[in-house]
Amino acid sequence: MSDLLERLRERGWRMTVQRRVVAEVLDDGDHIHLTADEVHARAVARLPEISRATVYNTLGEMVTLGEVIEVSTDRRAKRYDPNAHRPHHHLVCARCGAIRDVHPSGDPLADLPTGERFGFTISGVEVTYRGLCPNCSPA
Repeated sequence: MSDLLERLRERGWRMTVQRRVVAEVLDDGDHIHLTADEVHARAVARLPEISRATVYNTLGEMVTLGEVIEVSTDRRAKRYDPNAHRPHHHLVCARCGAIRDVHPSGDPLADLPTGERFGFTISGVEVTYRGLCPNCSPA
C-alpha cells in the first residue's frame, strides 16, 4: 500500500470527502494502475454522488502535485499510479493492458553505456517490461 493519504495531508491539501474517496481508491493496496473511469466506478461504489468531473479534476490535481504518476502505454487510456515516491518500473500486459509495479535490483542507468547517452545529463530512467499477465497467458 502506498502512503498517498498521508502525503496529501502532510502537504496541507484540503481533504474533502470526494478527494478522500479518490485517494482511498488509488491507495487501495494493489498498485494496479486504474484508469480514470475505473477510479470513478470504484469511487461511486463508496460515494454514489461523486461525479466523473470531480474524479478527473482530483486526479489531475494529484498529478500536478507530484503525488500520483500518470502512466501511458500503447495508446491506451492513461492510468494512475500512487507510488510516486519510490523508484520503480512497470510490467505491462500486451493483451489487456494491466500494469504492475516492479522493483528489480540493480541500476538500470548502468546498462546505458556512456557512448549511448549522446551528451544527455540523465535525470531518471523509466523501464517498461512487456508480456502477458497470468489472466491472458495461454494455460
